[in-house]
Amino acid sequence: MGALTSVPPGKDTMSSTFHVRGGRPLDGEITVRGAKNLVSKAMVAALLGTSPSVLRSVPDISDVRIVSNLLSIHGVKIEHDVAGGELRLDPSNVERAHVADIDAHAGSSRIPILFCGPLLHRLGEAIIPDLGGCRIGDRPINYHLDVLRSFGAIVDKREMGIHITAPNGLRGTKIHLEYPSVGATEQVLLTAVRAQGVTELTGAAVEPEIEDLIAVLQKMGALISLQTDRTITIEGVDELGGYDHVALADRIEAGSWACAALVTKGDVFVRGAQQKPMATFLNIFRKVGGGLEIREDGIRFHHPGTPLKAIALETDVHPGFMTDWQQPLVVALTQADGISILHETVYENRLGFTSALNDMGARIQVYRECLGGSSCRFGRSNYNHSAVVSGPTSLRGADITVPDLRGGFSYLIAALGAEGVSTIRGIGLIDRGYESFRDKLTALGADYWEGEE
Repeated sequence: MGALTSVPPGKDTMSSTFHVRGGRPLDGEITVRGAKNLVSKAMVAALLGTSPSVLRSVPDISDVRIVSNLLSIHGVKIEHDVAGGELRLDPSNVERAHVADIDAHAGSSRIPILFCGPLLHRLGEAIIPDLGGCRIGDRPINYHLDVLRSFGAIVDKREMGIHITAPNGLRGTKIHLEYPSVGATEQVLLTAVRAQGVTELTGAAVEPEIEDLIAVLQKMGALISLQTDRTITIEGVDELGGYDHVALADRIEAGSWACAALVTKGDVFVRGAQQKPMATFLNIFRKVGGGLEIREDGIRFHHPGTPLKAIALETDVHPGFMTDWQQPLVVALTQADGISILHETVYENRLGFTSALNDMGARIQVYRECLGGSSCRFGRSNYNHSAVVSGPTSLRGADITVPDLRGGFSYLIAALGAEGVSTIRGIGLIDRGYESFRDKLTALGADYWEGEE
């Protein structure tokens, strides 16, 4: 193991202002490391062990710093080799944390809810504050609380937050998810592995990050089986050890840079990108007309030099086209020849970011109806969850504010492809999920600078 240093507290860069002079093709190579949506959950899983864990290919993003600080205030010793992308987590002295400290370190992150199962096993109680998160749809924590109650936990909502106890321990149970929620599936996994007896989860999410979390837990000694019908069976064990694991590469970041290559008429090799977890994205990328070269060590994404093609697309849970790819792809579709139809079925408010794209010259109309051939759970609501994108259009620089993580990177993509200078406010939100994106922009030849004019 290389030299390790204690993890530093993350700095608040949410209010940063970013200026981009667009019109330059992105050209060069960047590297993606572990998936944001796996790494933070694997870090929480370390709480369950009786010995240290080592997580590799960890990106230097603010979400990792947030979870590291939350673990630290619960007594977990954290050592982080940032350059080497390696975390060592020692849970030997887990202890209760003050809710004020949890609230202070969590910020808008929703990760504290996933601490509950492991803390109930280790301490017999868990306390969580009110939770935030990206404003892209209804993400109630009731799903998580109901899951915990089904294991026998007692949930007490107090003014200071939510106090959860398990005076009789946690017991295996049967849970059915009406919708395959990733967060609820993670909650079940992190709680069931040390619950007494067998837990059967039906209607589970089966994203690659879920499979990788299962691999982490299995390395720790958990007994978990995943069937093809979205059923996960977990046999509780009395004790878990540590793990040594290389995190799955971030397929969302890889797809985001792929869309940036299309929008800027560029050529980007994403070292570390993996074909299997990105198979659905790669098919759509090819249908749009993007150029692909899949290698053992990564994937090259490039603009073919010919007009891009309009498509009809529906987001869905895995193995469908993931919602986190939707926003950067919409920017690419503004440059496609014809009319593209998009139906968002995962988050009801994820098309709100399109109004700023229209201010930049895009032609995007949003609708309440389910467009694209199938109805979804938002079809009888008033949510604008379908879009018609007419292209190609010339994008122009604008003054825009980041709404959420994926929308923020999509605005960055649009600015890179636009004529003139764009000012993007709140760019620091992108640090939550895109490691060293400034350095990567520099490596690809982008023209940008930070700070007020």
